[in-house]
Amino acid sequence: MVSVNVSPGPIARIDLRDRSLGAAQLRAALPRGGVDVDAVVPRVRPIVEAVAQRGAEAALEYGASFDGVRPDWVRVPAARLKAALDALSSDVRAALEVAIDRARAVHADQRRTDSTTTLAPGATVTERWVPVERVGLYVPGGNAVYPSSVVMNVVPAQTAGVDSLVVASPPQAAFDGLPHPTILAASHLLGVEEVWAVGGAQAVALLAYGGTDTDGTELAPVDMITGPGNIYVTAAKRICRSQVGIDAEAGPTEIAILADHTADPAHVAADLISQAEHDEMAASVLVTPSVELADATDRELDNQLQTTVHRDRVAAALGGKQSAIVLVDDLDAGVRTVNAYAAEHLEIQTAEAREVAGRIRSAGAIFVGAYAPVSLGDYCAGSNHVLPTAGCARHSSGLSVQTFLRGIHVVDYDEVALKDVAGYVITLAEAENLPAHGEAVRRRFER
Repeated sequence: MVSVNVSPGPIARIDLRDRSLGAAQLRAALPRGGVDVDAVVPRVRPIVEAVAQRGAEAALEYGASFDGVRPDWVRVPAARLKAALDALSSDVRAALEVAIDRARAVHADQRRTDSTTTLAPGATVTERWVPVERVGLYVPGGNAVYPSSVVMNVVPAQTAGVDSLVVASPPQAAFDGLPHPTILAASHLLGVEEVWAVGGAQAVALLAYGGTDTDGTELAPVDMITGPGNIYVTAAKRICRSQVGIDAEAGPTEIAILADHTADPAHVAADLISQAEHDEMAASVLVTPSVELADATDRELDNQLQTTVHRDRVAAALGGKQSAIVLVDDLDAGVRTVNAYAAEHLEIQTAEAREVAGRIRSAGAIFVGAYAPVSLGDYCAGSNHVLPTAGCARHSSGLSVQTFLRGIHVVDYDEVALKDVAGYVITLAEAENLPAHGEAVRRRFER
């Protein structure tokens, strides 16, 4: 049986030492929080249906009901976007420009090129990579302001060649019913001309179905919706999947740190706290074979919590069932454990960290060594911070240029090339009891 105890420190411990666990047992033993999206789908479905039927009017009504603010229109005037950028402090603008430049450099290398395979004379198959035509990018409000999410969503979409982008973000009563001015400024800085003042499930529905703004202008529907959000946003994305493409159903954010005796406990504690700062449901997990590091990290967490601005939120996240220090026998066991956990963000703070990182097969993003904290990836590493959560890194990737591309096969055969394989097509059609498939080929060669 796995030993789980509440330590004297702010975070529980799970002892996996001296245990041989299979994959299923290991996954079950690891801390995991998450949210029950199914539980809120019945509450969200009427919102989606109302917006699908009545468009912007319904979306604005729900926004007024939930957030206590109703903007005069959905689409933010272009002059307000420009004014927000003009008013942005020079240091924030400079930081955003660095983040944008680095993200563009990394994502530019993700571009795909068309490829043509020649199977025989006159027989080719070409794979074309075609961008999605129109994309809705959701930027949440809530506990923080996320201009970085504007960057992380817009840059790969633009790099992929998406022609039409709309950013949707909740209206704020403190800002005349518009999204936070930093969100508007970041959008304008990136060249996004269309921003909607709508949030929550109603924003997802309006992006999916479109409508007419209060001034009579069209709010065109999108083909894909990306970006993180709360459980209601996630439920709306699930409901709208038959109408639009989505990137993922994002859960609460998470960090795992694989560390040994060489790690600095002050760094480890600071990184666990930084992720817990996002949300009370955020997960912070340390996996280590070193009891000494575990004890020292506990002490550091206690010390650093004293000066943490969002102390109550952080303490709730660290004390939740989703967070723990996990003790393992050795580094090999640690690698197996973090691969089973499949963290959204995984830090490697060990001796030979680069070699250890090469053994990781399941993580949204890997941060190597003492000088690559997750917060670097949140802003200025050049990587994307929209990543799979809740163990989905075992099978899914983070947001990238590829998210916004569709592979289309172009099949080009001439008469000779088709005749060369006609017999095989007819044989397989008959084997599957689909004789008309074979007839479609045979009749081309009747005289």
